Amino acid sequence: MSSSAEEPLIGGDSSRALRDEDHDVEENTITKAPSSPSLFIWLLTLSAGISGLLFGYDTGVISSTLVSLGTSLSGRALTSLDKSIITSSTSLFALLISPFSSVIADKLGRKRVILVADVLFVLGAALQAVSSTVAAMVAGRSIVGMAVGAASFVVPLYIAELAPAEHRGRLVTMNVIFITLGQVVAYVVGWGFGEYGHEDTAWRWMVGLGALPAIIQGVMMAAMPETPRWLVLVGRGQEARGVVERVAGGQVAGRDVDATVKAIEIEIREEQGARRRRTGDNHQKSKWAAVEGLDELFGVRRNRRALAIACLLQGLQQLCGFNSLMYFSATIFTMLGFPIPTLTSLVVAVTNFAFTLAALFLIDRIGRRRILLWSIPFMVVGLLLAAYGFSFITLSSTSSPDEVTPAPAQGAAVVILISIMVYVAGYAIGLGNVPWMQSELFSLNVRSVGSGIATATNWGANFIIGLTFLLLMDALTPSWTFALYAAICAGGYGLVWGFYPETAGLSLEDAAMLLEDDHWGVR
Repeated sequence: MSSSAEEPLIGGDSSRALRDEDHDVEENTITKAPSSPSLFIWLLTLSAGISGLLFGYDTGVISSTLVSLGTSLSGRALTSLDKSIITSSTSLFALLISPFSSVIADKLGRKRVILVADVLFVLGAALQAVSSTVAAMVAGRSIVGMAVGAASFVVPLYIAELAPAEHRGRLVTMNVIFITLGQVVAYVVGWGFGEYGHEDTAWRWMVGLGALPAIIQGVMMAAMPETPRWLVLVGRGQEARGVVERVAGGQVAGRDVDATVKAIEIEIREEQGARRRRTGDNHQKSKWAAVEGLDELFGVRRNRRALAIACLLQGLQQLCGFNSLMYFSATIFTMLGFPIPTLTSLVVAVTNFAFTLAALFLIDRIGRRRILLWSIPFMVVGLLLAAYGFSFITLSSTSSPDEVTPAPAQGAAVVILISIMVYVAGYAIGLGNVPWMQSELFSLNVRSVGSGIATATNWGANFIIGLTFLLLMDALTPSWTFALYAAICAGGYGLVWGFYPETAGLSLEDAAMLLEDDHWGVR
């Protein structure tokens, strides 16, 4: 099809009827005919998902790095503030870059943002590996943060816009599996270099190896296509048709491929018509038009609701405290007296990976909403149990974690480890995955900018957690810090119950329509 996305394919009063017909065709053919995703879509998911592995590796490797640095940076031992700044700089720059990534993704395409992120991953890893000062290390992690911020936004969007509806949850979850796999790899690398590497250079190899997956991904993504929805959006309908055919794996007729592309074109045309009606026939720009898409995002009720839900889930994913465990798990287990803290951290990473794999098979069967409502209570229990365990351990200072009272600290340490595993299992099966389904809440013309703002919320909350965790442990004690995270999880549970609708099995277009309902689609 050579028609531009700006031009209507049909006219008159038949538009709505044909759109409904096209959606029926899309649901019954493209999304439901294949019993499993095609080999091509798995290859696309693998290629894009390497960004998740890089994200996970960066999250996990800093935990091992912090306990291996010694006096390598600036010729002194690191303070809690040094560690907090080094850790949180990644989140800060991920936060800053996320909104711009959404604009670039709409202008240049989803694929190009991933390729730019790969370049930044390589540069950031190299700079960290040669750092000799705290400032240089912060600069390297800031560059990696820009890469992570861009990739964490665009990869779920890229996969969601390519995936058939009935498999979309599984395929987006694959990106989270790569994140958890990256954390496992990071802990294995950290343990290996920490135990057998040279004391002065082990940490440099840990951070420098992050460049390797980025190089591999850049080569693979160069051969991958753009998403059909973005191709239609920029008027390249014929290319979009070819991508849909490849995604379907030859299991649908050409007429049905045309219907899928046509449904996307009609949605774009209707949204552009609605935009013209809101801004006036003279096409005068609204006060938000300086940033394309913000007028529709904040001016339309269903889009505002989608943004509220997406930001709620992304914020809760971080404010629940999970990444404090990923960033500082080796530090925590050093405080608790475990002889090989990096190896103990690996137990937590493997738990995260195993339950994320479980989510892969459950997310589309159980549904996004239900899996959150079932898993968050386990997080609350795990956090409260950890808070109870910490009440039996007296730390002289989290800045000097080696001094721990001996008894009954060891028994309490085991309780804390088990409670953290319960918490991580609950997180991995629900809150670790579901927020990344955010793109299915937004209509197409605001999907990129809405997902970008939601991802920025994630990184803003991540920055707060990374910067404040060790400081809260000092100021509030570990018990009250974990109790605070439990309270946040409990509050988030109530908001999910009240406002998050079920979107499993719906097309992206139909999922966006849920939020027109007076009850936010929950009932």
